[in-house]
Amino acid sequence: MSPAPSYPYAGFLARLEEAAAERSPDAPGTWPSLLDNVLATPPSPRANVIASLTALLVAHKATLRAAFDTTLAADELRRYQKFAKPGKPSAHIVQLRQRQAAARQATSNSRQALIKAAMAFVRDAGIDVPERTPLDAFIIGWIETVVPADKA
Repeated sequence: MSPAPSYPYAGFLARLEEAAAERSPDAPGTWPSLLDNVLATPPSPRANVIASLTALLVAHKATLRAAFDTTLAADELRRYQKFAKPGKPSAHIVQLRQRQAAARQATSNSRQALIKAAMAFVRDAGIDVPERTPLDAFIIGWIETVVPADKA
């Protein structure tokens, strides 16, 4: 089994959570310049924007984890099902199918949570989403562009 990939924005998420715990979201020099420009004049208080950004990153992390689990369950099922005898499936195959179904359900739930968190963040930050662009695709691109990734 391969280990779960690390979240590329874990360091920034930890900084956001620390700022929320200290209740000092306006600390100068804390945020990257692109993110600071986005947070310069939001329609909501800056603390609300940072809280919704934290929720968004947590949902994004859960989405990546669920996608990894789904892929892992599908690969494992494929590996064992390849050599299964025809007829009634073994108990192990049934368990693997159940695990795959649970992983798919978790992926669906995490994607819904991501969209919900993205809606709250976009509303709080006053970001305009381009027309005919799915919100989840836009927000994932926004995260990849604006949020600083951890160094390898």
